[in-house]
Amino acid sequence: MQRNAPETLLLDAAERGIRYLESLDTREVYPLAASIERLSAALEGPLPEQGAEAAEVLSFIDTLGSPATVACAGGRYFGFVTGGALPATVAANWLAGAWDQNCFNFVSSPAVALFEEAALRWLKEALHLPPSAEGTLVTGATMANFTCLAAARHEVLRRVGWDVESRGLFGAPEISVIVGDEVHASILKVLAMLGLGRDRIRRVPVDRQGRMRADLMPDVVGPTIVCIQAGNVASGAFDPAREIIARVEGNAWVHVDGAFGLWARASARLAGLAEGFEAADSWTTDAHKWLNVPYDSGVALVRKPEALRGAVSTSAAYLLLGTERNAIDVSPDNSRRARGIEVWAALKSLGRVGLAELIERNCAQAHWLAAELERAGCEVLNEVALNQVVVSFGDDARTARTIEALQRSGECWCGGTTWQGRHAMRISISSWATTQADLERTLAAIVAARASA
Repeated sequence: MQRNAPETLLLDAAERGIRYLESLDTREVYPLAASIERLSAALEGPLPEQGAEAAEVLSFIDTLGSPATVACAGGRYFGFVTGGALPATVAANWLAGAWDQNCFNFVSSPAVALFEEAALRWLKEALHLPPSAEGTLVTGATMANFTCLAAARHEVLRRVGWDVESRGLFGAPEISVIVGDEVHASILKVLAMLGLGRDRIRRVPVDRQGRMRADLMPDVVGPTIVCIQAGNVASGAFDPAREIIARVEGNAWVHVDGAFGLWARASARLAGLAEGFEAADSWTTDAHKWLNVPYDSGVALVRKPEALRGAVSTSAAYLLLGTERNAIDVSPDNSRRARGIEVWAALKSLGRVGLAELIERNCAQAHWLAAELERAGCEVLNEVALNQVVVSFGDDARTARTIEALQRSGECWCGGTTWQGRHAMRISISSWATTQADLERTLAAIVAARASA
């Protein structure tokens, strides 16, 4: 293996990245089968005996990998509530990669520690959450939910005299977990990981938009955790936080799964949808959704810092951590990348006004597309309150054929879902890159796919 000059290699990578981004408007949103097959064939074979030059490695990745990627960085990808990546955050990501910092404490990277503190402070300001809350940046909303619910488990058991971190769950007082019938799968995964169980939860019925029925909340007895949603994954609807929190009367830990919907609080125009969520005990959101930073970037915030530290701190004297705030004390991760750089870059480049405009623009785009689809004879199944549109094209079979035809066209990408017992297409508009021209191309593609189905 020969070493290429770092500056030559990095400039080559930047040029390839720029060409890729410039191609997004003209390429298929989902890769052609032939591109996937070529990459798959090229990756077969054993580990080579001799290493290749770095420039050759980069060329292989770009030449065979780029055509097999999904164009989710462009403006016509509407699957999985996926944001793009703002230019400032891509650049920050590249620079932070060159820094190669291990960000587990202040001593290991003072720069990243300071950027992360500032980013978390700005996040709380943008979302109008308690400034005294402690937080951490993790891989995504699933790990953020894990972090917050670990803090919840710690605190509700501490209140009844049980130290779960020392004694475990064997013989511990039973914890009740209350969720809505439309609870996201990531919460169920986390409950299993935490030993609280997926199947022993208490489910609360929901209305036709997927909102928990506060009037049907069960009584709270003993250690209890309540999980509510800011943004139903299909409809975008919000659970009635104020009413639910009032019903549990401070006797339960209330956690907010707000992977994308919590960002409504960054807009004065939309904040009313997420009213009351500030009174919860912990909050989860994704920066790689509506803040539009690169993957992976989840946010966990906890009202009581001592509950978070009690659940996840792993500090030890041999690490010589010093007296500064150390990420290792508030995160389930030890070694971790510099996510705070990208979050800070996004918030710095947008500002409070730009962030609100991004959220509001995507929501207006969802309203426009929903209205045009209805005008074209499609059935919109949800109340479009946020950025989610759930559409049916007739019976389940025709809807499935329409989704397949649309995805095959390459013009845009929308996924399927099951909503209120019906097969449907879900459109999630979450990207800074989506333009009116993208919406018009998408509308035409959906109408054509429906006609062909």
